[in-house]
Amino acid sequence: MNVIVANTQQNELSNLDIDIIKSISGVYEAAEIVEMFKSFFYSKMILDVTAIKHYNDLKTYELLIQGLDPEKIIFLLPEGSELCTSNFLSHLISIGIYNFTTNLNGIKFLLKKPNTLKDVEHIRKMAGMENSTETGASVATVTTKVESGTTVIGVRNVTEHAGATTFIYMLKKELAIVYGQDNVIAIEIDKNDFQLFNDKHMVSCKQSEIKNMFQKYSNATIILVDLNGNVEDAFCGEVLYLVEPSTLRLNKVVRRNRNCFSKLVGKKVILNQSLLLNNDVFDFESEAGIKVFYNLPPLDERKRNAIINDFLTKLGLFNKSVKNNSGNKIFGLFRR
Repeated sequence: MNVIVANTQQNELSNLDIDIIKSISGVYEAAEIVEMFKSFFYSKMILDVTAIKHYNDLKTYELLIQGLDPEKIIFLLPEGSELCTSNFLSHLISIGIYNFTTNLNGIKFLLKKPNTLKDVEHIRKMAGMENSTETGASVATVTTKVESGTTVIGVRNVTEHAGATTFIYMLKKELAIVYGQDNVIAIEIDKNDFQLFNDKHMVSCKQSEIKNMFQKYSNATIILVDLNGNVEDAFCGEVLYLVEPSTLRLNKVVRRNRNCFSKLVGKKVILNQSLLLNNDVFDFESEAGIKVFYNLPPLDERKRNAIINDFLTKLGLFNKSVKNNSGNKIFGLFRR
C-alpha cells in the first residue's frame, strides 16, 4: 500500500489510480514528515515536494532522507520550476535520491520500475556540461568534451528508416546557429544522402576514412555522425538510438531480433516521427523494458522547430536560456 503527501499538486494526484493506505495534504517541515512516517509501514510514498517547507533548499532533502528511505519515495516536482534543472537534480542524485518526475505517468513508471543510479547518471553528466554564463539572447558551450577536443555524437536507426539523416540535419541547423556554422559538422559513412541537403558542412566518407575526417575537422566543436553505414561507434562520446514506434517498424525489428530492445537498456532512445502520447510512451517503455529519453513527433525539416531546441537542452548541448524564433525559453531538462 502507498501513501501520498500532497499540496499544490493535490488535484493531479487525486487522479492517480493506485492503492492508497494514507493521504495527507498541507505544508510540513521535513522533520514533521519524518516523524509521521518513520514508524509507518508503506510500500511507496508519493511526495509532492510543494508539501515540504523550503522545498527549494537541498538541505531539506538531506534532512528528509536521514529519517526516511529515499528508495521508497517518489518525488513529484512542479514542472517548469527551478527544481527541474540538471544542476538541482544532480544534487538530489548525489545524496541518493533517484526517483523524481513531473507527472502521473512518471509516477506510474517509477512505481513499477524504480530508478537506479545508472538510470539518472546522464543528468549528472548534463549538469557538468552546462555553462552558467549568459550572453545576450542565447549561450551554450560544451565544457566536457571527448579526448579529441570535439564532442562526437553518433546517431543510429534501430528500426528501419527511423529518420537519422533528417534528424541529424535538423540538429545540425540548430547547433550551427548557436556554435557557428564552421563549428558543427555532420558526417555520414558509406552513404551519399547528405549531398541532397546542399550543405558543405555535411560530408560523406568511407569507413576507412573516418579517422582522417576527424583530423580534418578537429577544430569543430561538435561532430554528428550517421552510424547506419558503420558498426563501430567507439569514437563517439554519445550515441542516440532512433526508434520509429509504428506497428510495422516495431514488428519488423522484433522479428529480426527478439532481443533488440534489451540491448538498449541504459541507452539514449529517441522515439522519432512518433505519434505516441504520454500514456502510449509509458506503455511502450513497459513492454520494451527500456526508458525513452525523448519522444519526438513528425517535424518539418524546412522550418526551425522549438522542440529540437528542447531536445538539445535535455541532451546538455544547450542550456535553458537558449531561445527559439519567438523568444520563448525552451525548458525540458527533465520531463517524463
